[in-house]
Amino acid sequence: MKSQQLRNPVGSHVPVAGGLRSVGLSYAHDLEAETVQVFVANPRGWATPVGSPRQDEEFRAVCEAESIPAYVHAPYLINFGSHTEATVERSVDSMRHSLRRGREIGALGVVVHTGSATGGRDRSVALKQVREHLLPLLDELTHDDDPFLLLESTAGQGASLCSRTWDFGPYFEALDAHPKLGVCLDTCHIFAAGHDLTGPSGMHQTLDLLVDTVGEGRLKLIHANDSKDVVGAHKDRHENIGSGHIGEDPFRALMTHPATEGVPLVIETPGGKEGHAADVARLKRLRDSTHLSPHIEEYP
Repeated sequence: MKSQQLRNPVGSHVPVAGGLRSVGLSYAHDLEAETVQVFVANPRGWATPVGSPRQDEEFRAVCEAESIPAYVHAPYLINFGSHTEATVERSVDSMRHSLRRGREIGALGVVVHTGSATGGRDRSVALKQVREHLLPLLDELTHDDDPFLLLESTAGQGASLCSRTWDFGPYFEALDAHPKLGVCLDTCHIFAAGHDLTGPSGMHQTLDLLVDTVGEGRLKLIHANDSKDVVGAHKDRHENIGSGHIGEDPFRALMTHPATEGVPLVIETPGGKEGHAADVARLKRLRDSTHLSPHIEEYP
């Protein structure tokens, strides 16, 4: 399960109801995962539970001992672009909680969806609101072991603030390209938003666009998910690796691009533990096959 010196540690989002260490890492061990992602609160609610100090310490200790990069996914309800004041206020509390809990468990990053401009408002107005409420939270990250805040783009449904690679530009500008700001790239989302990852160079061209937009070193995590729907469908429906419209080859190409060097891959795919174990094994095989197939490196 050690991820030390791996080009791309491969792992999964894991369930933690019942204990971060006792349930979450046990599940991860069963998958032979090299990296993990967890929730530290109900992903579909606003509650901010304190957690268990003993479980936190055990989780952190095992991750350090086994060189397992850990990540937190913030609740789905967070939306700093909302026109509803109560939603924005709750988003601030929930985001602050996720970042604090991330530090307590030793997480390297906290993933948050980039949200949408609700109420028919202009995107620029929503981004000003993002700046007003999210930038102060970034400025609170002053501890050496504070996690990065990782922006995850959406599949482009509704009035999404960030779905294509170039949408990260205005978002980063709104947050002054804060040094604790990074990107979590979801392959299903970016495909659904309109970036064709298929073909011999689709994945590399998309990653080039991302680097051109946010700069080198900002890509901190990848959600490796295939897509049940075709490119540009604007539907967030994940599929098992190689069983969707993206297919296996783009994931192999993903692990040869300079921007993904050392970046962990976390699956969020269907199928329960059996399906997760199969996807983790498949991604490891694709990663390892790049050493046996030099022509893969020729993707532009």
